[in-house]
Amino acid sequence: MKIKSILSSAVLASAFGITSAFAGPHWTHEEQAEWGAIEDPEELTVPHMFPFATCGVGKHQSPVDLAAQTQKQKLNKLKIKYDDDFPVFYNSGHGIQVNTSLEYEGKIKIGKESYPLIQFHFHEPSEHVINGETFPAELHFVHVRDDGKLAVLGVLIEVGEENETFQTVLDNMPHEESERNEGTGIQINPSSLLPRNRKDKYALAGSLTTPPCSEGVEWFVLAEPVSISNGQLEQLVSFYSDNARHPQELNGRIVSTSR
Repeated sequence: MKIKSILSSAVLASAFGITSAFAGPHWTHEEQAEWGAIEDPEELTVPHMFPFATCGVGKHQSPVDLAAQTQKQKLNKLKIKYDDDFPVFYNSGHGIQVNTSLEYEGKIKIGKESYPLIQFHFHEPSEHVINGETFPAELHFVHVRDDGKLAVLGVLIEVGEENETFQTVLDNMPHEESERNEGTGIQINPSSLLPRNRKDKYALAGSLTTPPCSEGVEWFVLAEPVSISNGQLEQLVSFYSDNARHPQELNGRIVSTSR
């Protein structure tokens, strides 16, 4: 059975903003330093009244400076298997997002484990940095297994040549919060948003970068950026700007790299 048909709506909503029915307390990127202290007015007991507490007390939080503490080593083989899809263009209220269809079979394989792709979304500027350098934007491909285990593939974005697929996303994205554009008949292949070099990468155990900041997320960030045009960056900013979490402390973690 497909992951999106069996995973609870509450989990999908809190992790990825797929629906507003179980969205929990309101939050913004402007108040990210206080995410952990945000209270749920529907709950009266600790810890339930602080649903985003992990954002404040978690020790394996994302994003990070990818060059802060690196170690070159052989990583689990990462295979990216994305194909064409008729997706849903969704404005989550925190960023622009593309949800894959229920029938979609695109996935990544980490070693022998497969992780189905359920959505991808964009941050401006980048969340991960390299030696303190921030990139103009960042793309996150979110994958969830049947057992709920998460893996995120990050792609740094620089300004350069226009990306045709990204323009399709921009042109079909609703401007109103929680609005979705589905049944368009538009087909895209997520792999067209990836750089040519998919071998060099960083790997780290981390978290979701938005509330509830759940940990146990397996992160891969490709070393080579993908480019979009300056006009496309301006169009992205017209939806959301500064929707990026600040880099978090490594707390003893090592960033593994294949470079």
